[in-house]
Amino acid sequence: MGPFGLIVVFLIVWWLVFFMSLPFGVRHDRAVDEGHDPGAPDRPMLWRKAAAATVIAIVLVGAVYVADDLEWIVFRELIYGER
Repeated sequence: MGPFGLIVVFLIVWWLVFFMSLPFGVRHDRAVDEGHDPGAPDRPMLWRKAAAATVIAIVLVGAVYVADDLEWIVFRELIYGER
């Protein structure tokens, strides 16, 4: 897989992990002001979730890259049926 393919896979994995992490640690504000959504999180901690998504995506994409490079899993064979 070339560098462009790795970037695309990394971005897809990053967004998936980021969206899956959004519900974790959500606390709602008890005293809601007029005009504010009562379901909105008090402190969403988006920077922390983005950092966690980055680390997890690096680990996952790195593991898939190493598995493909060492031919533990041959993705070309799985996808195309050839080596």
